[in-house]
Amino acid sequence: MQRILSETQEALLVGERRRLNDLRITLSKLDLSPEDQETLENSVAQLDELFLLVVVGEFNSGKSAVINALLGQRLLEEGVTPTTTRIQVIRYGEQFGRAALSADVGELTLPAPVLQEISIVDTPGTNAIFREHEALTQEFVPRSDIVLFVTSVDRPFTESERLFLEVIRDWGKKVVFVVNKIDILESPEELDHVLEFVADHAGRMLGLEPEVFPVSARLALRAKASGDTLALEESRFPDLEEYLMARLDEQERIRLKLHNPLGVGRHLVTKYLRQTEERLALLQDDVDAIDEVSRQLGIYKEDMAREFTYRLAEVDNSLFALENRGVEFFDEMVRLGRVFDLVNKSAVRAEFEQKVVADTPRVLEERVSAIIDWLVGGNLRQWQAITDYLAERRMKHADRIIGSMGTFEYDRSRLLDSVGRAAQQVVQSYDQKEQGKRIADAAQAAVAGTAIAEIGAIGLGAAITALATTTMADVTGLAAAGMVAVLGLFVIPARRRQAKNDLRTRVGKMREDLTRALTREFEQALDRDLRRIGDAIAPYTRFVRAERTMLLGAHKDLTLLKSSLEQLLERVEDL
Repeated sequence: MQRILSETQEALLVGERRRLNDLRITLSKLDLSPEDQETLENSVAQLDELFLLVVVGEFNSGKSAVINALLGQRLLEEGVTPTTTRIQVIRYGEQFGRAALSADVGELTLPAPVLQEISIVDTPGTNAIFREHEALTQEFVPRSDIVLFVTSVDRPFTESERLFLEVIRDWGKKVVFVVNKIDILESPEELDHVLEFVADHAGRMLGLEPEVFPVSARLALRAKASGDTLALEESRFPDLEEYLMARLDEQERIRLKLHNPLGVGRHLVTKYLRQTEERLALLQDDVDAIDEVSRQLGIYKEDMAREFTYRLAEVDNSLFALENRGVEFFDEMVRLGRVFDLVNKSAVRAEFEQKVVADTPRVLEERVSAIIDWLVGGNLRQWQAITDYLAERRMKHADRIIGSMGTFEYDRSRLLDSVGRAAQQVVQSYDQKEQGKRIADAAQAAVAGTAIAEIGAIGLGAAITALATTTMADVTGLAAAGMVAVLGLFVIPARRRQAKNDLRTRVGKMREDLTRALTREFEQALDRDLRRIGDAIAPYTRFVRAERTMLLGAHKDLTLLKSSLEQLLERVEDL
């Protein structure tokens, strides 16, 4: 048999196969429904077996011999007993191969040129003992282009063939009758009688005049093998082949063959383009939400840093006030007129604590505690805000359904739920007391490091008092010299300057250490909590961004495929 497709048609076929395979790869990245996947696979299969020839008939009617004659070589076993026990799909292959497509369907690949455009289905005999195969045989009839109904001159139109023809008739498929083994008849009259019998019965069953071709398949195969043209003509097989070629070569049939898979492809591309766009729209909301959370956290961090500067300034102001009062105290106390007052160490110390230290420890403790409460409470409120925002977003999209979303919506919802639960757990387990104690301990340790070693593990206020009053140690020992005049002229001014400088140094160091400790703890606590928020939403963030990248790529591929399929459809329409 000669080639059916022209070069133009063959190029279109190759282009369709390539584009549909590209579509299959692209859709595999999405949640392709089983129904759509089956539809696409069937469309690709239609191109792989562009023309489907289904051969039916009783065993021993010569079905295998007819197929061998069509192939031009003896590739199928022939015999008087059932040789085909299940459906065999015969396709083109560079080498002979055999595979099981299912429990009841096998595949043969053969290096026969005719199979490059035609796939042949060899079926069990209608009267075979494997009668369960009849139902399977019927599954191939709806997909067939031509049904070759093979009967033989020695047993024309048997009861099993008649029953099977009733099933084929219901599908409305083109049925061509092949009356095989004409070489065993003695005279043309006998053949005419058989042909009339077959045509009459088939016509009455189908309601139209059937196409009937008398052949000798074995004679045709031998003639092809030996190159005997006269014997081939005698087999009358070329008449059947020419009819099949003419029937399959109809332009409208080829156009429809090429058009249908493209139509399926365009439908699927359109469907999943729309679904991809809807997913992208939903994900854009998620991207916006993630960006909004990041933006809010950035603003929150800036606001907290700015507010912390103001609150820290209040601590500085308290210490500056203490320092100024101390300088005034030394100017007033450490002078010649009060030299005998300085002898009373306890009184001077008490006056220093009353006038200079005053309520500074309490004020500082309150302001440091306020900073701690403000920081811990602010972080907790930010966590709560994120939790509420995610919960609100989850509720907002709880009833938003996009077609058949497969695992996409499930994964998205699951991750969003997990983020919400993680945030809620952090909020519920957030130990404000413990967070505050840790920061307070750091502040006290910073101040204690500036004070005398003996203060040990005392509170912040006590450490400040001890540090401030330590400066009085040298001042209250001035009377030990016993020389008032000398003291007044030389010692007292020097000691006063020293006392003020020591106080400035000590308070400055304390302010620096306290500021550094509070700033460090503030930054660490803020960064730690913001990082925990980021870690909590990271799985959802990664999912959204990865899914969006994938969908954008799929959308681009589908858009290009849609354009390519439409161009191919236009070329097919021009056939």
